[in-house]
Amino acid sequence: MLYRYSELLKNEKFNTDRKIKVALSEKRLFKLDCGFYSFDSRCSELEFIAKKYDNAVFNFDSAFYYYGLTDNIPDKYYLSTKKKARKIKDDRVIQTFMDDRYFNIGITYIYYNNVKIKIYDKERMLIELVRNKNNMSYDMYKEIINNYRSIVDELNFLKLQDYLSNFKNKDKYLKIIQEEVL
Repeated sequence: MLYRYSELLKNEKFNTDRKIKVALSEKRLFKLDCGFYSFDSRCSELEFIAKKYDNAVFNFDSAFYYYGLTDNIPDKYYLSTKKKARKIKDDRVIQTFMDDRYFNIGITYIYYNNVKIKIYDKERMLIELVRNKNNMSYDMYKEIINNYRSIVDELNFLKLQDYLSNFKNKDKYLKIIQEEVL
């Protein structure tokens, strides 16, 4: 498991900087990056990205893949942040800035490969799919739409309609969802 420096200080075993440095020298604790520590000498990249950018939400290609809606493994981590958030300077991440009024809609947590990640739920991702239909390849769009058709019984349509009520083109998005998924 990955810990921030501040989290280690709350632990009785590591509640001082000196105790942390001793544990590092004795190889009971490992520094993985500035301010990030683990009891293992390595951790998964997903766990590191989720922990380091905990104010961001997994979205787009990453979310579709983690939900099993596409078999295209993303080569980068797709994260959404609030519009005024600091730019993420990490070559492994593609960041999208989202208007604050949309940012918190549909945030949930899932476990993927034993890593807890903050991600938009399937209903919100369906809205994102139709909102960004023209920004993705036709093949990928169709693959995801077909996979949504196969899980249509799992979707909460009251939640979907509630989410849509917050968007400008809600009627347009609802029509696309009705025509292509239902």
